[in-house]
Amino acid sequence: MERHAFQTPNIVLELALLVVLATLWGASYSFIKIGVETIPPITLIAARTSIAALVLLGVMRSRRMSLPSDVESWRRFVFQAFLNSVIPWTLIAWSERFVDAGLATILNSASPIFAFLLTMAITRHEAATPRKLFGIAAGMAGICLIVGVQAFQDLGRALVAELAIVAATVCYACAAIFGRNFAGLDPLAPAAGSLIAGAAILLPLGLVTEQPWRLNPSTASLLALLALAIFSTALAFVIYFRLIQTLGSVGTTAQAYLRVPVGVAIGALLLGEKLTATAWVGLACVVLGVGAMTIPPRKAAEPRAA
Repeated sequence: MERHAFQTPNIVLELALLVVLATLWGASYSFIKIGVETIPPITLIAARTSIAALVLLGVMRSRRMSLPSDVESWRRFVFQAFLNSVIPWTLIAWSERFVDAGLATILNSASPIFAFLLTMAITRHEAATPRKLFGIAAGMAGICLIVGVQAFQDLGRALVAELAIVAATVCYACAAIFGRNFAGLDPLAPAAGSLIAGAAILLPLGLVTEQPWRLNPSTASLLALLALAIFSTALAFVIYFRLIQTLGSVGTTAQAYLRVPVGVAIGALLLGEKLTATAWVGLACVVLGVGAMTIPPRKAAEPRAA
């Protein structure tokens, strides 16, 4: 398998990709909400992983790339699949049968917090700098401004579903940290490998538990599934694994802050949800927080030789 080494990242390009990733994943909550209206959760996520895996395999074939064949790599792909797709996607899809897409976006935006705490407690590969602490504070302040206190007034109505989304958020944080184990591989390899592993797990589970051949999905649900698989999964995964290596796990999960205004805006367009009056101020705080967590500080100039 060809190894891929990243050069010093172009920070403007990486931040642009961070915005693209936030948009793709912000839209996924609305796609899921539309999809689960007529497609059960496990079947929806099994189809999502399968279609996305096929798309990425096609891209790899066109680039004459191959997946690694060693057992250790596939063990990592399977573990990554559980952390980044099988468990969290299924939990979120099930939860969105009971909660709004906007609320799911909000609850799922806490992944940078968990990633930061996990790196501090376990891996310690990213320093707890004042800039990152400020970024977390600014990002959460922006989320509060965008969401408003009243967004959480329904927290008790579907408590189990909302706790499931929080559990999915913890999985995402763990996946971001574990994803650093794929350093040196072209981003397509762990993206395709983990999706193949996820599909292998979810397809038989969906066939046994939900009997998808008896379904009669709507056109809207099928279109949402395709958009979810191709754009919010296949394309997003390639960007995600690239950013893990260039911005780090906490920097990459910072896209969750951007995902909030994006998810709310798309929910307003597709599902008729309303934006708050303070959304623009909150968005400014979110962008400030992301910048603080991802833009590296300038290095001190080296003294010139006499």
